[in-house]
Amino acid sequence: MKHSSVSRNRTIRNAALGAAACAVVLTSAACGSGFDDPAAGPTQQTSGPANLQILIGSSGDAETAAVKDAAAKWASANGASATVTPAQDLTQQLGQAFAGDNPPDVFYVDASRFADYVSVGALEPYGDKISNPDDFYPNLRTAFTHDGTFYCAPKDFSTLALVINQDLWSKAKLTDADVPTTWDQLTAVAKKLKAVDVTPITIGDTRDRVGAFMVEAGGWITSPDGKQATADTPQNLAALDYVQSLLKDKLAAYPKALDAGWGGEAFGKGKAAMTIEGNWIKGALQADFPDVKYTVHELPAGPKGKGTLSFTNCWGIAAKSKYKQQAISFVEAMTSADQQMAFAKAFGVMPSRQSAKDAYVKEFPNDAPFVNGVDYAQGPVNAPKMDSVLADFDSGIQQLSSTDPKALLERVQKNTQAAIG
Repeated sequence: MKHSSVSRNRTIRNAALGAAACAVVLTSAACGSGFDDPAAGPTQQTSGPANLQILIGSSGDAETAAVKDAAAKWASANGASATVTPAQDLTQQLGQAFAGDNPPDVFYVDASRFADYVSVGALEPYGDKISNPDDFYPNLRTAFTHDGTFYCAPKDFSTLALVINQDLWSKAKLTDADVPTTWDQLTAVAKKLKAVDVTPITIGDTRDRVGAFMVEAGGWITSPDGKQATADTPQNLAALDYVQSLLKDKLAAYPKALDAGWGGEAFGKGKAAMTIEGNWIKGALQADFPDVKYTVHELPAGPKGKGTLSFTNCWGIAAKSKYKQQAISFVEAMTSADQQMAFAKAFGVMPSRQSAKDAYVKEFPNDAPFVNGVDYAQGPVNAPKMDSVLADFDSGIQQLSSTDPKALLERVQKNTQAAIG
């Protein structure tokens, strides 16, 4: 996968990524690293030259170069220095830095990791100190809010959408009028594709893809505040039953069944007519399968309406940074609408500020379905200590065609309750 927006997609495809490193963070807190003790914090330097250390989870050379360039401009304008380091493994390196009591001043925080860092007091809650904080999409603010406090500014986001291979679509004599907008329509066009020996849909075999159906059915794994387990519900059962029916009827297939590592690869190789993927697929197809003709559409609505998943990072500031004010100034510069558009053009991310939406859609009109999804998207589980629970859920999803969905949801419910208390 070559696209942008995140190294986050590496996390998406591997639910257990960095669990051990997060355990290091949690253990270090328990051993008295002083995250929760304000008296243990460093003396703040509010004037004079700051020397910011910035750790990013870069998607590649384009992102690294763009962030370094923006950081250099901020440093020059503020009489400071800003060293940007692309991490080899962001979660692991952050875990080690926190355990060693020497975190970077500013760093990417994946929404799926946010609750773990907050739970040990590692993050400075500065979100409402950024200009016009309400300009960030509500869905993204929620992803980085804990107990009513907006901690950190979202840097960008991705959502899932339906991607259609135009040649395979035409092979089944389907047209633009056949693009599905409901589950029933999705099933109907899938049957037409199957009838001409085309695998209709490929979808990743984790909750970071299948979970979109749960949202469309009105369900999710936890309550909005992350404090209640909500896995074992009729809504989630309806979603898993539907996906199971697609798999059993050969209307959908996981990428590994098509000899592919992820949905974009299977789609790019022409092994399926549709896939459910994020906007990173654009860069991946351009790089690896430039001849594939495709269109992008919002996901079909389920019983409760439209739904998708969103993935995002924020600019985290270490609670122990001695340059907090300068770090906030840095994030302010990185999250201006103009700078976010510069990042979008450089490495394909979607701006987290609503005020940048019109400019983005004008520049990248084919990405409008991805941007529109943020209005009804569900972010990652916002609760700490959920790594093993979610990895186990993914294991169940991987066996969904032969698993009892009700039993799987009961297990996830029990494990989630145990994890969040």
